[in-house]
Amino acid sequence: MNKHHFVAIMAGGIGSRFWPMSRSNMPKQFLDILHTGKTLIQETFDRYKKLVPVENIYIVTSHDYTDIVKKQLPQLPAENVVSEPSKKNTAPCIAYIAFKLMQKDPQAVMIAAPADHLILDPEGFMKTTKLALDFVDHINALVTIGIKPAYPNTGYGYIQHEMAEVAPSIHKVKTFTEKPNIELAKAFVASGDFLWNAGIFTWKVKNLLSAFEKYLPEMYDVFAAEKEKMNTQEEAAVIEEIYPQCTSISIDFGIMEKADNVYVIPASFSWSDLGTWNSAWENMDKDYFGNAVAGNNVMIVDANNTVVHVPDNKLVLLQGLDNYIVVDTKDVLLICKKEKEQEIKEYVAEIKRNKGDKYL
Repeated sequence: MNKHHFVAIMAGGIGSRFWPMSRSNMPKQFLDILHTGKTLIQETFDRYKKLVPVENIYIVTSHDYTDIVKKQLPQLPAENVVSEPSKKNTAPCIAYIAFKLMQKDPQAVMIAAPADHLILDPEGFMKTTKLALDFVDHINALVTIGIKPAYPNTGYGYIQHEMAEVAPSIHKVKTFTEKPNIELAKAFVASGDFLWNAGIFTWKVKNLLSAFEKYLPEMYDVFAAEKEKMNTQEEAAVIEEIYPQCTSISIDFGIMEKADNVYVIPASFSWSDLGTWNSAWENMDKDYFGNAVAGNNVMIVDANNTVVHVPDNKLVLLQGLDNYIVVDTKDVLLICKKEKEQEIKEYVAEIKRNKGDKYL
C-alpha cells in the first residue's frame, strides 16, 4: 500500500428517494438496504481498506451523523471522521478534505467516493481504481470512472469521451450531461461513446486544488486563508466560519465540466448508485416471479416484480401486486408503483408541508 494514497468517503446525503427507510436522522448510507448484514457505508469502507491503510481513509459527513459513523466503523480513527456544519453539495466537501490532506501530506493522492454505491465485482473495481491511481501519480489529471451503460437509464449522469485512448483504458472526457430524458439516453447508449457517471474521482490533491483556484476561486480563497489551521484544534471553529461562505455546488458542475485535464476510465464491473427502490430491486435476490424481499416473515400470492422491505418480526401477506414498492417501518407504510419512484421526493415534500418533520 502506498502511504501517499488516501480515500475520502462522502457520507452526508439524506437519501430521500429511499424514504421511508431512509430518514433525516438515519439516511440510507447507514442502512442495510439490500439485507446483506452490512450497511452501505460499511461495504464501502471494507472495499477501500484493501487499497489504502485504514488511517488513510476519511469519512466526510454531517455533524448529525458523526456518532453513527463512529459506531458503524469502530476501526476508523476518530479524527478521520470529518464533520461538515451544513450540507453544501460535493464541491465544499471535497475542498475541505483536500485542504486537510494537503496540510498533512503535500504528495497526497485522493480518491473521492460516495458512501452508498453498490459494487458487485470487487476485483474489477480494484483493477480500475489502481489504474486511476497510477495514472494520476504520473500525470496532471482529474480522473473519473465511467460505467458502460447496460440500458438507457434516465436517473444517471452521462460522460462522453474521445474514442482514442491516451493511455491503456483511459480516455479524454468531451462532455458531461446530467440525467437526460429517455430519448436522449437511448441516443447516448447507441452512440457507444457515452458512459454512466459513477461519481468516483481520483486526483493528486495539489492538482485538484489548482483546479479549485482556477474554476472556484472564491471557495478556494476562503479555505486557503485558513489552511494552516487544518488538522489543529482550531479546525472546527474555522470550518464553521468557512462553510456559510461556500456556494452549494457539485464537483461535477464546479470543476469537472470546466477543466481541460479530465479523463475517464470505462469500467464494466457491476455498479449501482442505489439511488432508488427500483435500483435496490435490481440488485436484490428475487424469486421466480421477480419479487425481491427483505424480511423473514413475508408471504406473497399472485405478485410479480415487487420489492418488499419490512421488519423481520412482522407477518406480511401481499396479494395481486405487480411492479410495486412496499416498505414498512415502525411508523410509516409506503405502497407505491415502481414506475412512480422518481416522485417519492415529491411525496416527501408534500408530507413535510402537511405533517411537518415527524415522519422524515
